[in-house]
Amino acid sequence: MASIKQIFGKINPELYAENGRELLAKYGSADKIPADEVKEKSLVEHRIVYDSSSETLEPIYFFILDLLENRGMSPEKIVDNFASSPGSGHFAELGQRATVMQQQGSKILGDVNTVLRSVLNLIYDLKEFKIRLQSYDDLKDKSKAEGAMLSLKQIWMDRVDINKGNSSVKAMAFQGGFQTLIHAFLAVKDEKDVDKVDLNDVVKRILKPRIQEFNIWIEQSEKELRKRYELEKTYLRSQVNSLKLYARWAKPYLKAAQQLEMKDMSRNASLVKGFNTIIFELSLLGKTKINVEESVLKGELPLDFKKMKMKRDYFACTLVEFKFRGIPQRVSQQSHYVFGGKAEISFNAYALNSDELKVFNQELSNSDIEDVLKLVEGVTTESMNQLQDEINSFLDEKSADEKKTSRTDESNPIFALIGFYNKSPDAKPEKKDKEKIKFSESDSWIEKTHLRNLAIKSAGDTTFDIFDVYKKQHGMPSYT
Repeated sequence: MASIKQIFGKINPELYAENGRELLAKYGSADKIPADEVKEKSLVEHRIVYDSSSETLEPIYFFILDLLENRGMSPEKIVDNFASSPGSGHFAELGQRATVMQQQGSKILGDVNTVLRSVLNLIYDLKEFKIRLQSYDDLKDKSKAEGAMLSLKQIWMDRVDINKGNSSVKAMAFQGGFQTLIHAFLAVKDEKDVDKVDLNDVVKRILKPRIQEFNIWIEQSEKELRKRYELEKTYLRSQVNSLKLYARWAKPYLKAAQQLEMKDMSRNASLVKGFNTIIFELSLLGKTKINVEESVLKGELPLDFKKMKMKRDYFACTLVEFKFRGIPQRVSQQSHYVFGGKAEISFNAYALNSDELKVFNQELSNSDIEDVLKLVEGVTTESMNQLQDEINSFLDEKSADEKKTSRTDESNPIFALIGFYNKSPDAKPEKKDKEKIKFSESDSWIEKTHLRNLAIKSAGDTTFDIFDVYKKQHGMPSYT
């Protein structure tokens, strides 16, 4: 798996890859470069190595986190990995917790699958109802009325009258010798029309009650079918809301189970099976936007920049990476551990524009770092999104009064909790943009000579300041 520094090197090979020119010559463009082939390089790098079996990692991490926040860099955690040696008590403890989370998540996912099958069956039933109701709607259209009537008569003969057995219209026509009965039934509209048809009296006596029964059926069946259709839609809405609720409940367990998973570091020499050892990998990325107006006032940029409109922003970025090898020690009479050991902290400076940051986020999401979270999202959310269009086609069939009622009725606290009432009934589900973000265009002359250089200087100064403040506060040995 590519590291964060290698991803930066892929985004801008000229600045952040030692072998950038070779890779560009080999692959032609930055977007085709495999990140794991990049030889990482940053603008500036400072390192601190701290080894103490009695002091823990938490104070180191949170001190640096606070330093980044105090400088307005809005730090974001990019990497959070750990691995325990199989023989340690910490491994067994976290294994038990992960198992509980997995079992709870699996139980809720079983309920999700049950409700999802119910939703699928309801959708297929509603489609059948909609097809049937279309014939009743066509009766009101003069151009389609005749065909709709013939279709309904055929349905009545196949599904209703057929239950009479040998006395049904089809049985009497095919077996009883009344060959004209079916054609006569399809041709006449009501009992009065029967007398106008050139048929013998026996056929007319059979046909009149059948036409009367059919006319009663067509009136009653439409009412019942529309009522059943509305009931099925109401039940579908209830099942969809239950599905969303189950999905909401499952996510925390699945994510917690994923977060408790250990990274495979079996080849790491520090992780011996029988030892009581743990290894952490953490990365923080902080960034500060270059304020053009302030930079002009400070004399860092020419006065003309105050009037110019920049097509993209530039950021001074600091990447802080923690590598920690420790000995987990259980706190007496408590269920958590403290870790003392060796910490290696590197401070790296980068100057990136807004386009490069978008590409970085895209590359990060495409890497293995977020693969498991994608699986969680796929299990709980995408299963619903695949059916969303089908569901909306039925649930959006509302009158104006129903829409008004659905917006004002907030009596259900469960639905209010999951934000059901905050969404407009007419709103369509958001579609995730799966298109790949294009790699950043090369810097213009102004960006390269002024904005990029200013971001480089600012990133280098800020990164050194954070490194220097921490070193002075703790009196740690360091080298750059």
